[in-house]
Amino acid sequence: MSDGVSYEDYLDRYGTLTYTNTGASMRPLLREGRDLFIVRKKGAERCAVGDVVLFRRAPDKYVLHRVVEVRAEDYVTLGDNSVIKEYGVRDGDILGVMTGFVRGGREHSVTEAGYRVYAALWVRTAPLRAAAKKAVGKIRRGIKR
Repeated sequence: MSDGVSYEDYLDRYGTLTYTNTGASMRPLLREGRDLFIVRKKGAERCAVGDVVLFRRAPDKYVLHRVVEVRAEDYVTLGDNSVIKEYGVRDGDILGVMTGFVRGGREHSVTEAGYRVYAALWVRTAPLRAAAKKAVGKIRRGIKR
């Protein structure tokens, strides 16, 4: 964040954060530099499969990914456009949970039926999408040889 204010400080002060993402890991849901995400500060509740969470990976590295598995002590997350899962994300690492996003100037909530269908399908098809991306990568590498 700018002005030396961390995500943690901002969420502690205001409870919600609206920000733009960087990178392509959450495409097609969030387009870099075009869409905004809205997160609320995480409380004591556990996250659920399908939730999009903002978490700290390193002192200066933050990640916005979807929960694809809830385990007893942690979570497994995956970007909507990623094939590599992140393991060991703990409740204490999670700063906020996405409540909505802004696309084309219009705010959308994660409670909307269209978003809920998208999220459910995205979680269920993650293994198929990962296999397809790997296969395409192998084909492209084979063509370049």
